[in-house]
Order: sequence, then structure tokens, then C-alpha cells
Amino acid sequence: MDATEKVAYGFCFLLLALLPLIKLFKTRRGGNGGGMRLPPGPWRLPVVGNLHQVMMGGQLVHRTMADLARRLDDGAPLLSLRLGEVPVVVASSAAAAREIMSKHDAKFATRPWSPTVRVQMVDGEGLGFAPYGALWRQLRKITVVELLSARRVRSFRRVREEEVGRLVGAVAAAQPGEAVNVSERIAVLIADVAVRTIIGDRFERREEFLEAAAEWVKIMSGFSLGDLFPSSRLASFVSGTVRRAKANHRKNFELMDCALRQHEVRRTAATTGVADEEEDLIDVLLRIQKEGGLEVPLTMGIIKAVIRDLFGAGSETSANTLQWAMSELARNPRVMTKAQDELRGSLRGKRTVTEDDLAGLKYLKLVIKETLRLHPVVPLLLPRECQETCKVAGYDVPKGTTVLVNAWAICRDPRHWEDAETFEPERFEDSSIDSKGTDFEYIPFGAGRRMCPGMAFAHASMELALSSLLYHFDWELPGGIPPTNLDMAEEMGVTIRRKNDLYLTPIVRVPLQSA
Repeated sequence: MDATEKVAYGFCFLLLALLPLIKLFKTRRGGNGGGMRLPPGPWRLPVVGNLHQVMMGGQLVHRTMADLARRLDDGAPLLSLRLGEVPVVVASSAAAAREIMSKHDAKFATRPWSPTVRVQMVDGEGLGFAPYGALWRQLRKITVVELLSARRVRSFRRVREEEVGRLVGAVAAAQPGEAVNVSERIAVLIADVAVRTIIGDRFERREEFLEAAAEWVKIMSGFSLGDLFPSSRLASFVSGTVRRAKANHRKNFELMDCALRQHEVRRTAATTGVADEEEDLIDVLLRIQKEGGLEVPLTMGIIKAVIRDLFGAGSETSANTLQWAMSELARNPRVMTKAQDELRGSLRGKRTVTEDDLAGLKYLKLVIKETLRLHPVVPLLLPRECQETCKVAGYDVPKGTTVLVNAWAICRDPRHWEDAETFEPERFEDSSIDSKGTDFEYIPFGAGRRMCPGMAFAHASMELALSSLLYHFDWELPGGIPPTNLDMAEEMGVTIRRKNDLYLTPIVRVPLQSA
């Protein structure tokens, strides 16, 4: 939250407290929740509820929620909060997460629609926020079978290898001893891979699209004042998020109209259909739309929403995971050396890393696995909404409650992880725990019906990029900074990212294959 928004929050709190809120006060005086056993929670203020504790505590939200849960009943599995007008329950244990995302998964399989989200859904619903139902099931099937299948991911190998080659070339071009902005280089790599796989190689308005997508991420990040007080026009006016969301939605859809027109022109001009291996994801969606036979027709609005969701989910998350991986390796030289020894011993002087080389890199995969444990980039996963009052961990969760799963707290829970705060990839060497949604102590991609379907897509890009950076270069912190002093400050958006860019000095060890 920036300084302007903090001022806006404070100003609005003052004004809201002066408004006639008798109805809201009556709602809040439910006491025992109508005879229900509600999860425990900290004390609340009138009107704002727990916002003063969650938003103004100086910590990021996932850390604050973890601290609040630890203070209650010796680590309560569920934490009950009220954020403005919004009732929220936070799961902070693996057992509670299992009940929400497995035992009662169907009851928590829809998403809450805040005013900001509602604006983004007006012309079509994508996979990320579509309510649980026929459209969502259809989009999920299309995504798993067509868009992000293992075969489809393999079809984009050329794109990934070309873009990683550009990344390595850009790093190698740095002057000897010059620090490189690793965060920026990684962000460019992942954005280019995403644009080429989703929209195609020749999108004429690429820069505008990236700017609009970045704005969308900012709008969807955090807790908007208007979303926390949806019944208050004053809160919506002071926040301005809905106005920004409307403008961004128009811009995004106008740019996607342009991309769709380009595809239609190319398809019409072709003498034969686009070969399967040449399809980008827009091509796939247009082909499915043309074939028809769907339970819910695939409108252009839905196609645009799916494109937006794919790009948002496929770029920010992978880029931030790679930045955290490089940060942890720079802070832990022993781990970096071990990963490099594996790479250089396996490749035996090859001039470049290809995806064929990745299968035997066991330790590199453990590095990524441990990075996702310590830095799950969507720390509270995406919110769910309780569609039917039910019991979780012995407590009643009322219908309509927004439910968050604190994956960050669960992945650092000392009850499941020895030396939980330590970066130690070896912990996974003899472990069967994985991120496929059955081990609830490790859920960086979520679990259940709403689990992220893009794991294979993300891992393909991350493994090739990380292995190439480690194979071709040794890395040092600039200015002789000791590894233990590396800045690891976080910043909260849709994902947890580094607050400050990561700068490292590369030393070429394996020259890149020349053109």
C-alpha cells in the first residue's frame, strides 16, 4: 500500500465513522453468530473491523495473518476476521487447508466477486474468477486438455529456448565487473515467453499490452477500500479502484481485439489450416470456438478473459519465483555451487542448455521446490467463497464468507518442516512430498478444483532459465556485500515479489554458443 492509499484509508475511516451505520452495527452484534461456533479472532473496532490490525501493522498481510493466528488458542487452525464489511476466514494449518480444498472442496469452489472483480467480468468470465458451474468446468477442461497440456507445453520449446538464449546473451554482454539487474532481465524473459506463446510472435502492440497487463496486476493487488466497503459510495469514490478497473478493462479488451483481428487475418490468408505445432494459445481458442459443440458457447468476451487470466497467471508468478530462487542462491553460496557442479558435470562443456538436458538435473529441481516452499508467490492463494455453511476444523464457516488459505504460513509451519526458515533443498531429496495438491503442508499451487493448472508451463520456463543462468555464469554480490546481508525485503501485489530489484555481478564460465 503506497502513502497516498494509506492517507485515503485514514480519511475514509474518519468519514465512515460519522455515517449512519446502524444497520451495519446490528449485523456486527451477532455475538455468537446465531448459535454457531465461529472461528476465533482478534478484537474488532466498529466499522473497520480488523483492518487496523491487518493493514496498518507494518508487515505484509500474509505475515500479519500468520502472527494473529499464532496468538490465538496456541495456533488456531482458522482465524476469523472482518475487513470492513467483508467477513473473512483464514486457514493457517495443513489440516484446515485439507478440509477446505479436499473434504469440502465443492462448497468452497467459487470465487468472491468484489466490485473491482465484477468490473473485470462484465464482458466475459475467464478461468480465474468464473463462478463454479458449467462455464468454469468447460474452461477448466479446455485449459487442462488443450491450452496447458504437457503436449502443448512441449510445443513451445523453441520459444523458451530462443528467449532464454537472448537472456544469456544480454547478461554476457555486460562489461566485466558490471552488476546486472537480474530482476529486470528475468521479468523481460518471462513476459516475452508469455506473449509469444499466448498471442504469437508478431503482435504489433506488444508494449501497450504489457503496460496494460501490469496495470491490471496492480489493480487486482491487495485490498481496495471500495472492495472492503462495497455498500459505501464514499469508499468507492475515495478509493478510485473501480474507475481504474473500468479504464484498464476497456484498454485490455481493445488490445485483445487487435490481437484477435491479427489472428483472423492470418488464418484467412493461409491456404491451409494452422499446423498444430505452430498454434499459439489464441489460435487454439479460436479453433475451439469455430468447432463449436460446447455446452456454453465460447464468446469473444470469454476468449479475451481467458487470455487475460493466462497472461496474468503465467508471467508474474514465474518471474517472481525465479527472482527468489536467484536471491536464495546468492545468499547461500554452498547451494549455488552444488547446483552448478551438477549442471556442469552433466552437460560436460556443451555450449548451451537445452530442454533435453533438464531431465537429469535433480538438484536444480530441488532448488525450485524449496524456493516455492519459502516463497509461495501467491501467499494467500486466490480467495474462495463459502457457498454453504459447513464445519471446518470444528468451527462453523457461514455461507458467504471469503476464505483464504495462508500457504505461506503452512509452508513454513515448524510442525511439518524442520528448520522451517532455512533454505535447504536437500530436505526434499528423500521426500515424496510434491506440489500436485495431495500434500497439504506444501501447496504453492493450491489444491482441489481450483488448483492452478499451469504447473507444467511454469516449471518448463523456470527450469530452463535457472539452469542456463547457473551453467553459463558464476554470480557475486556487488560491492563485496556478504551473502548474509543480501536484501530480501518483500513487496505484496497479486504475488510476493522482491521489494527492490536484485543486482548480481556475472562471471562468464561457459561462453554462449555464437550465432
